[in-house]
Amino acid sequence: MRVTFLIGSSGTGKSYQAMNLASQRDIRYIIDDGLLIKENKIIAGKSAKREASRLGAVRRALFMDRQHQQKVIESLEKEKPEAIMVLGTSRKMVDIISEQLSLGEPDHVLWLEDLVSREEIELAQKIRKQEGKHVIPVPALQLKKDFSGYFLNPIKALRSLGKESGSAEHYKSVVRPTFSYKGHYTISDGVIRSLVHYSFNQFSEVQPVGRTFVQNSATGLEIQLEVRVAYGVSIPKTLEKLQQSIIDEVEGMTSLHIDQVMIHVRKFQS
Repeated sequence: MRVTFLIGSSGTGKSYQAMNLASQRDIRYIIDDGLLIKENKIIAGKSAKREASRLGAVRRALFMDRQHQQKVIESLEKEKPEAIMVLGTSRKMVDIISEQLSLGEPDHVLWLEDLVSREEIELAQKIRKQEGKHVIPVPALQLKKDFSGYFLNPIKALRSLGKESGSAEHYKSVVRPTFSYKGHYTISDGVIRSLVHYSFNQFSEVQPVGRTFVQNSATGLEIQLEVRVAYGVSIPKTLEKLQQSIIDEVEGMTSLHIDQVMIHVRKFQS
């Protein structure tokens, strides 16, 4: 297996640049921040950015947890990658990761400062310092459950590291880790119910009846509600549109992940 190290100080834009650099060097697998990533898809691991403390994040990124480490090793044995890139903030860090995952010595060691301009690095550092934003090189959809309730924004890298026109686009997600927050916030079930009812504004043929129930789970929200439907409309098509409207409204306003929306038809309206 061909191993490449990409090293750069914290907040300099390693994760943002990694997918384009890996593509240029024909590397399909990346180890970044506790995750094993294959072409924009998480194969194994848990993001260090979801840890509650910086110490916990460091331990997660270094695969110090035995169970976490073993799952990633098993995935590597199953995938058998021909080449892999390991990201870290120092040579010591990538050496530890390589040892923990039994990757062996690197074939190439790259320093981000030699690959991108000083202006790009300074901009990345400014965003990290002022806004607490971090990048994970996978689509936002794959992260929504792990980062439910936290800042999450999908982006496309259209140009970086001299990317040529016509090359494949790489998806990335901007998150604000738990440990970067300076406080906490909560969103009451009453607010969720209000957003659900607001979704009915564009559905004159469907009206809510009774109470809307909101259940919190480990992976997101479960919403249950009862409705009355106008006689003569297509119930499956109408309720599918209503479900999607509720999901868009609640997730768009709160960033909370919706596991499911259960709609029960109680009666018809004339």
